[in-house]
Amino acid sequence: MSDRVKTAVLPVAGLGTRVLPGAKTTPKNLLNIVDRPILSYIVEEARAAGIEHFVFIVGRGQGAIEDYFDSNPEIEGTLEAKGKLDILADVRRDLPKPGEMSFIRQMAPLGLGHAVWCARHVVGNQPFAVVLPDMLMMAKPPALAQAVAAYEKVGGNIVVVEAAPEGETNKYGIVALDGREGRLNRMTGMVEKPPLGTEPSNLLISGRYILQPEIFNILETQERGAGGEIQLTDGMFHLMKTQAFHALEYEGTTYDCGDKIGLLRANVAFALARPDLADAARKAITELL
Repeated sequence: MSDRVKTAVLPVAGLGTRVLPGAKTTPKNLLNIVDRPILSYIVEEARAAGIEHFVFIVGRGQGAIEDYFDSNPEIEGTLEAKGKLDILADVRRDLPKPGEMSFIRQMAPLGLGHAVWCARHVVGNQPFAVVLPDMLMMAKPPALAQAVAAYEKVGGNIVVVEAAPEGETNKYGIVALDGREGRLNRMTGMVEKPPLGTEPSNLLISGRYILQPEIFNILETQERGAGGEIQLTDGMFHLMKTQAFHALEYEGTTYDCGDKIGLLRANVAFALARPDLADAARKAITELL
């Protein structure tokens, strides 16, 4: 039986250049989807997968992320005094238990691999999840829960994937598989943005991973790759030489909230999925069209 996955690393230090100027003073992962920030949905997804400890990798000027996951006595006291208990419950729903969250400063923007490596002392010698908050996934069961279930079945390392838009495999990291039967298949490699016609499959890496702690030793000495950054995919490729990797084609829909249209699509989709807002949202959208 593999060790249970209890820790998730959330790299949130990115500048959000694709959603500027909105991300100029508000960290991009605190931008709203309907009436909650993106990170609220991400934490909810991870908790549903059994995650007990969240490790946020933050950058300079992102103190608002830590503040969001803290109590606000002024707001909470005002709501309680006015009897607005339903809103108060919403405000408190994301508050962590004592010790449930850690915040680590990434001192320089050296890439996703470097961000993950920064969590090494908190994660320790245990398997852990990596959750990219840009990628908001609508799925039942939640995407990370699907990944954890796959991990409990085969162990090793899990990479969540999905079909790339037709003709766009050259824009993504693409996995190579040792055969393809069902939704969970052993990986033989991965290629970053392969030229069209050379891609080993049509499955792109989606932004949810379960990794073994040996990745930290690899990332520590890894040379910089694409963009002059320490790439997580390079580290995974090296780890694949000694450990099994499986790709899980998850069931659900991904919204890239680091992109303006992706952010818009997520707002529409999540509003339409809300029983309390669906009718009004549909009416508003119809009127606009």
